[in-house]
Amino acid sequence: MPIIGVQLHIQDTHVMIDNGILQLTLSNPDGIVTGIRYNDIDNLLEVVNEESNRGYWDLVWNSPGSTGTTGSFDVIKGTSFNVIVEEEDQVEVSFNRSWGSSQESKLVPLNIDKRFIVLRGCSGFYSYAIFEHLKDWPGFTLAETRLAFKLRKDKFRYMAMADNRQRYLPLPDDRLPGRGQALAYPEAVLLVNPVEPQFKGEVDDKYQYSCDNKDSQVHGWICTDEPAVGFWMITPSNEFRSGGPVKQNLTSHVGPTTLAVFLSAHYSGEDLVPKFSAGEAWKKVFGPVFMYLNSAMEGEDPVWLWEDAKQQMGIEVESWPYTFPASDDFPKSNQRGKLSGRLIVKDRYVSHENIAANRGYIGLGPPGNAGSWQRECKNYQFWTNTDVNGYFVINDVRAGDYNLYAWVPGFIGDYQSAALITIAPGIEIEVGDLIYEPPRNGPTLWEIGIPDRSAAEFYVPDPNSNYINPLYVNHPHRFRQYGLWERYAELYPDGDVVYTVGTSDYKKDWFFAQVTRQDFVF
Repeated sequence: MPIIGVQLHIQDTHVMIDNGILQLTLSNPDGIVTGIRYNDIDNLLEVVNEESNRGYWDLVWNSPGSTGTTGSFDVIKGTSFNVIVEEEDQVEVSFNRSWGSSQESKLVPLNIDKRFIVLRGCSGFYSYAIFEHLKDWPGFTLAETRLAFKLRKDKFRYMAMADNRQRYLPLPDDRLPGRGQALAYPEAVLLVNPVEPQFKGEVDDKYQYSCDNKDSQVHGWICTDEPAVGFWMITPSNEFRSGGPVKQNLTSHVGPTTLAVFLSAHYSGEDLVPKFSAGEAWKKVFGPVFMYLNSAMEGEDPVWLWEDAKQQMGIEVESWPYTFPASDDFPKSNQRGKLSGRLIVKDRYVSHENIAANRGYIGLGPPGNAGSWQRECKNYQFWTNTDVNGYFVINDVRAGDYNLYAWVPGFIGDYQSAALITIAPGIEIEVGDLIYEPPRNGPTLWEIGIPDRSAAEFYVPDPNSNYINPLYVNHPHRFRQYGLWERYAELYPDGDVVYTVGTSDYKKDWFFAQVTRQDFVF
């Protein structure tokens, strides 16, 4: 069967793009994804929702000088529609919203250009957005921005985000009053009378499906009807995400909802909320990300779709940076630079020989202090891992000025390059051997745990049996169970943990989190 060209159909209130595999429908000029037709399913998105609550870019913003992580929630709606590319091999469309002084205090002072791309023969579509703040505009804060899809609850019930983090999830109806009991925060609900009895007694909490940026390249949902269909969010690069590789963000959760989170304060607080002052010019491209659709043959195990989605993720990663986005604000590979070298640890209290930084994390980020990449939330970062001998290559870096940052599992502290590194288009920089000397005043007398930016080696208690997510029973991520903070006071009712050097075992005797103890006043 020949692969047909991409066709664009423009109507008064909608725009439809068809490549013979899928049909993507967007509202005109809002740029909200209202429909995705695929594999004989008229619409993968939740048809009972209003059109503005199906597939959309959104943000949370506040006025300059505001504190905290909250603000005005805004589903971004375009005010003008433009065709950027219309060819047999590709259609790219734009939904733009321009800011003017008459909108001050009503809308975030940003020009926002949302783009959608459909390619010939491609089982999915791409989206990216360009945010721009001009120099003479007022300041603001930007607590969050993301791309969200609400899928059909009657079809998509199986969620997958990793080989060992996938399961059937309850219905959104189960979270409603009468079926769900609110817990310590709104996102966590105890299912007391779910539609399907097998979910009774479970805790549903979207934060239990968070994931480090470095590990969050593909996640999504499977419709297990015959034939099975998958909807996947693929993020081929983390260069546009805030907070670096170990910053956690939401992925997929009960709804069924799938997210690409680009900027958020989750787990970090106000430090990860960028603050823009009046007179500060800024522009950033978020994405592109890829919404991949796949289907299984009749009789085939639906979970095969997860394996196929992982393979497609690998293809997308290898294709980064994409060649097809038409915006000049998204530089192609030949407009980017490359940095390579070797990272070595010098710690004479560990070895008289230099130590290769085995599987260290090393990246280019905006100039700042050592460790500042963890709080950086305005610009771009480019990270990789060293190999067993400490060698590294950071490919496809946007032109600009950077510091080089690193840390090595097993050693405390942060490395930062002394010199500013300037990346220019097409340039390849070899920095040679970089020496990291971890901070210390003498030999290690004792330590609790492993300096690897994880608490995985410490004691994680069993959860309260009343608050269980069965996915995390006997699981490496068992720390994600709800309410573990309350177990601390239960386990140590008469005082805090006492760790005896030489006797205690941190795997059993050191609680994995530093938590407060609840005081009861009678």
